[in-house]
Amino acid sequence: MAEAERERRLRPAQLLFEPAEAVADPEHFFDLESMDDPRALLARATELTLAFRAAHDRAIEFQAVAAAQLADPRRFDRLSAAAIAESADWTEDYAKRMIEFGEGLLRGEGESRH
Repeated sequence: MAEAERERRLRPAQLLFEPAEAVADPEHFFDLESMDDPRALLARATELTLAFRAAHDRAIEFQAVAAAQLADPRRFDRLSAAAIAESADWTEDYAKRMIEFGEGLLRGEGESRH
């Protein structure tokens, strides 16, 4: 069971805006493989890189908020940093840092600092 859970976590999340038939083709990646003009390819690949970086940063913020909420001492079912770390496949030290980051975000202390 643990191996199946780990395998599920290692698979990237489905990109909801990619058509299912395109995702089934391992060579397909946002239609980049079909572009012939290297300038257009560089421009589009750069756009995707920037979009993925922004999505990555935003996803980390959501992870941090969720970790802080799960660790909230006011919750009767709160989780320890170790339990959160195990659930997210993090080290316990990283989970503690993410909990602190999430607490700051929940307080409105904003910007990414991970």
